[in-house]
Amino acid sequence: MSLSPSISHEDIARRAYQIWEETGRRDGNETAHWLQAKRELHAQNGKTGEIDSARGDEQKQWSERVTQNSNALDLESGVFTWDDPVAIARSLKASAEASDRRKSTAFRSAMSMLTFYMNRAGRELAAEQRARLEAAKDELRVLFNRPRRSSPFSTRRRG
Repeated sequence: MSLSPSISHEDIARRAYQIWEETGRRDGNETAHWLQAKRELHAQNGKTGEIDSARGDEQKQWSERVTQNSNALDLESGVFTWDDPVAIARSLKASAEASDRRKSTAFRSAMSMLTFYMNRAGRELAAEQRARLEAAKDELRVLFNRPRRSSPFSTRRRG
């Protein structure tokens, strides 16, 4: 779903910030606040953003539940909006290692949280920020002593 011309990224950010304030300024719910703000603004403008297929509805409900109820990691406020991929990766690693609620390894939990955020943002995630978050994935791999993902644009031949 794309933003309607009357609903800007800034409008959603402003409402998400208000929701954060209204809910006691607790960190770790950025995505839920963002999605709630987006839903509210679309509802005000008469757009529901409903998905037609039953499978799409199921997927939407599952990801909303995860976004609203998952608390496996305590994330730093706004971590996915930071400019520095290394700082994003370090923060996610620290959150994952500190969590006693995660159900997988620290690496997998941190990578899953980052991937989930990117997937939920979809087309609304600016290309520049998507590139930063992709770079943060590589930084996570390095921090967890795993190989960087080779670039799909690499000119070196594979043998």
